[in-house]
Amino acid sequence: MDKPVPPRATEPRTRRRDRHGRGMRGPVAPPQVPLSASRGEVFMDLVQESVERLERRWPQLADIEFLVLDVPRMDSPDGSDEAFGDETVPLGGTLSAQEDRPARIVVYRRPVEIRTKSRDERAALVHEVVVEQVAELLGLAPESVDPRYGED
Repeated sequence: MDKPVPPRATEPRTRRRDRHGRGMRGPVAPPQVPLSASRGEVFMDLVQESVERLERRWPQLADIEFLVLDVPRMDSPDGSDEAFGDETVPLGGTLSAQEDRPARIVVYRRPVEIRTKSRDERAALVHEVVVEQVAELLGLAPESVDPRYGED
């Protein structure tokens, strides 16, 4: 009945966050699972899929740089404070080729994400934006760049 209490150890015990003996916490999902990809990475994948789909038909697209930016710049061409005025925020844009850099097509991630609710809608809108920008850069109609343009 009278058991002596063992003496305390003189050195402090290290504390770990290993509650209930289940082991240390790890990542929620392994890196190869799409859950661990950021929204920016997923969006870049959508743009890349769209570009690859168009490159099969238009091999000259290999010479064009495709960029993803979060939002368009607020600089206005005439120097006024209101960059977009009454216009809607652009979903993409083109930059012509210069002697030191190739032509560029830019897709703006946040405006596209705001206008869509699901991944399928986002993929369709990204493809539309890429087709429209390629058509503008090549001086063609979007229907000639991708015959399925506007069907969705």
